[in-house]
Amino acid sequence: MMLNKKVKEIMTTGVITTTPDIDVVYAFEKLMEHKISSLPVVENDELLGIITATDVGHNLILDKYELGTIVEEIMVKSVVTISPEDTLETAIDIMKNSVSSSGILNQLPVVENGKLVGIISDGDIIQEIF
Repeated sequence: MMLNKKVKEIMTTGVITTTPDIDVVYAFEKLMEHKISSLPVVENDELLGIITATDVGHNLILDKYELGTIVEEIMVKSVVTISPEDTLETAIDIMKNSVSSSGILNQLPVVENGKLVGIISDGDIIQEIF
């Protein structure tokens, strides 16, 4: 069954990331340029947090950030992650039962031994199942 497939079999590797010291406006431009909805925040491949296009976009529009605000100041630090050895069924359960600040959780950073090794999205799972 497709739901028993491992996360590592369909996850995206070579994840586009940012570092905690980057300006929020630059990070938002990176999100828009690559047409992605989230940006894991890493240092030495270690996942420190995550920012989403929805959170950053809304706050930029509402002028909630001062000039020079950096990613570290706004990132979500308690990131919901998954292991590459977990199944797609586990990924679905985690997404279904977790809520992010912008609503439904639709992407999970894949972490192994504290290091970011990939990312899996609800779109990846849907594409695999159907």
